[in-house]
Amino acid sequence: MSKSVFVEAATQEFGIKGRPTNVSRVSIITGISRKEVKRQRDLLLNNEPVVKGKTTDATRVLSGWFQDADFLDQAGEPMLLQETGTKPSFEVLCDRYSGDIATQTMLKELLQTGTIERTKDGELRVIRRFYQPAKHDDENLTWGIALITDLAATMNNNVFLSNAARPRFGRKAESVRVLPSSVSEFHTFLDIRGQAFLEEIDVWLTNREANDDAQESAFVRLGVGMFAIEEKLKEERVR
Repeated sequence: MSKSVFVEAATQEFGIKGRPTNVSRVSIITGISRKEVKRQRDLLLNNEPVVKGKTTDATRVLSGWFQDADFLDQAGEPMLLQETGTKPSFEVLCDRYSGDIATQTMLKELLQTGTIERTKDGELRVIRRFYQPAKHDDENLTWGIALITDLAATMNNNVFLSNAARPRFGRKAESVRVLPSSVSEFHTFLDIRGQAFLEEIDVWLTNREANDDAQESAFVRLGVGMFAIEEKLKEERVR
């Protein structure tokens, strides 16, 4: 993705006398080999799609499954859903919450990442409330970059804070004197308590979402990001 952006920018914006930049000049400007520049330009010429972000749409689908009364049983738990049909089904859920992601694409993604599972009767059961891309999926890289971008934006806001602005929440809890035997216990603790906190945030945000007839230009993106910290320390660092 980065190579594609560099090649596209160098090709379109650094030509001489208004002409597109040739392969050799793009290679010199970007430091990318001529062979790779040509490959990237061919991809751009053929309109190869950039990795499509599924994270927001998938999370919205899961949030609807856990909160929309049409998809909850009498105990308030997410229902088992048929894949298709007019009654509460995965197809109806996606039509309502998945944006422009096709139902079958969303189904395949959630099954592949273990977010949902198919029962012996062919119904779909949701396992997790939040979606995380597969470890080796290009979407996982995009997801990670998005987290870094949000963190950097928050820190930028707080470091270069104007007198009229309010600092954004940015905290962490850590210790440099934990034994390795506690690592697994910590991850289990964080999976449970961290997930519960994010679900509470999700409910709060959902209850304050605008109606469908509201203008998108007036929207504000709000949320909280969480991640674990784990590092094997050298002896002098512990002291």
